[in-house]
Amino acid sequence: MRSPSTARPTTGLGGPAGLATDDDFAFYYSFFQDAAAASPLALDETLAAAMPNTRRRKRGAADDAAAGATNNQDDGPERKRSIAKIITSLAALDAEGHADSAGAADASRRELALLESNADSKSQAMMDYYAKMEGSFHADADSEAAARSRLSASAAATAAVAAVEEAAAAATNTTASASPPRAGHHQRRLWVKDRSQAWWDRCNSPDFPEPEFRRAFRMGRETFDMICDALGAAVAKEDTMLRAAIPVRQRVAVCIWRLATGEPLRLVSKRFGLGISTCHKLVLEVCGAIKSVLMPRFLQWPDEAAAATFKDGFERSFGVPGVIGAMYTTHIPIIAPKISVAAYFNRRHTERNQKTSYSITLQGVVGPDRAFTDVCIGWPGSMPDDQVLEKSMLHQRAAAGMMHDACLVGGASYPLNDWVLVPYTHQNLTWTQHAFNEKVGDIRNVAVDAFARLKTRWACLQKRTEVKLQDLPVVLGACCVLHNICEMRREELEPETPFPLVDDDTTPENPVRSETAKQARDSIAHNLLHRGFAGTTFF
Repeated sequence: MRSPSTARPTTGLGGPAGLATDDDFAFYYSFFQDAAAASPLALDETLAAAMPNTRRRKRGAADDAAAGATNNQDDGPERKRSIAKIITSLAALDAEGHADSAGAADASRRELALLESNADSKSQAMMDYYAKMEGSFHADADSEAAARSRLSASAAATAAVAAVEEAAAAATNTTASASPPRAGHHQRRLWVKDRSQAWWDRCNSPDFPEPEFRRAFRMGRETFDMICDALGAAVAKEDTMLRAAIPVRQRVAVCIWRLATGEPLRLVSKRFGLGISTCHKLVLEVCGAIKSVLMPRFLQWPDEAAAATFKDGFERSFGVPGVIGAMYTTHIPIIAPKISVAAYFNRRHTERNQKTSYSITLQGVVGPDRAFTDVCIGWPGSMPDDQVLEKSMLHQRAAAGMMHDACLVGGASYPLNDWVLVPYTHQNLTWTQHAFNEKVGDIRNVAVDAFARLKTRWACLQKRTEVKLQDLPVVLGACCVLHNICEMRREELEPETPFPLVDDDTTPENPVRSETAKQARDSIAHNLLHRGFAGTTFF
């Protein structure tokens, strides 16, 4: 390699293989001759600059030649030979450097080719591996589809085997849902909290005393069995791979016990050996089934034959003609709702009890047998009775002409119209009007007594319940249906003392809605007094 001060603009030493030529030797000879003529020290410096640091294997010979040239400046031939040797050494060093550079370049090219070959081989190996994995995935998908088809073909047999295994696990009374897995058999395990169902097992036994059963569920065993048979298809559930379904009788018992006692769900859970959320779900499911299955059978508006029977019964008992039912509206306490709180605020109950009260209304029509024929549930407690009546289906039924030649008896909180008969409310009543009010009050007491028995039999209506506001109409409807079933089957009431009602009568803004109804009421009052149906308790 040449020094920067002496390098020529060529790529080698002259030849195609990097060998020195005659022109190169002439150039070096003339250059060093001029340098030697100028000064021996300049020749040494020039040689030192021309020789590379990495190629000085023959530096001693060059130094000797330079020293000889200095001592014998007049020895010309010897000096020329020394210079020629130096040039030859330099040319050999330069050729060796170029050879090393070419070898390094070849080694780099071979190494690069090897790296590219390795990269290509690795890429091909990865592509082959990906192809194998994709083929394996498709094979697994096909095998899974085949296994699914085989599983659907043997579903019935698997369900039967699972039912047998769950029955055996329940008999051992362990907390695990399956026995330890056998060799080659994998079965799912489910942790279940151990709860005692001893109380329900004792109540469900045929040896359980009938009076205690009636006191617990507010009905006899025959009535309870009838309800279970009617609701069996609606509330029954199938067994699963993890656990056996709760029997229909236990489902119905949880609901009726909750309605009859009003106990918190945590106590119901302990009594029946079920979870709290499970008990709450069962209550709502059974109440919904009662409303959809039993309400059309046991709570319906009387047809023409039943209406005629009701009219005869009321007229024989109280002397008022054309009456097919008594009407009353009660309030059911609720927890303060999150929306429309002011609408559900019950001012009269709050003032009486000195405690903030919220409620919803339950309007009902009762026949002579104290069974409900129509109910309207869910309007806010701040709404007066006359507005509840106007928004009910009963008012729509009357507007459609279905109350022709029939009327309902209500309290002073209802307005007087063609199909609602109410007492006189003005001051300074006559004897005739007093006698009429007494008879109308007796008919109204039929509805009051029915609502008192309703709240006595189903204690959940006596206090605020844990049921959400949107689910409460279903629960109240179920209570009315069960009340009708018990009344129709002459079930005794436990306890004997009815629950006292504390609903206040409100005065409507327009107490008289029809002049024709006002004249009809005066005629009925006159006939009651002169036909001897009116009593004398008002004196």
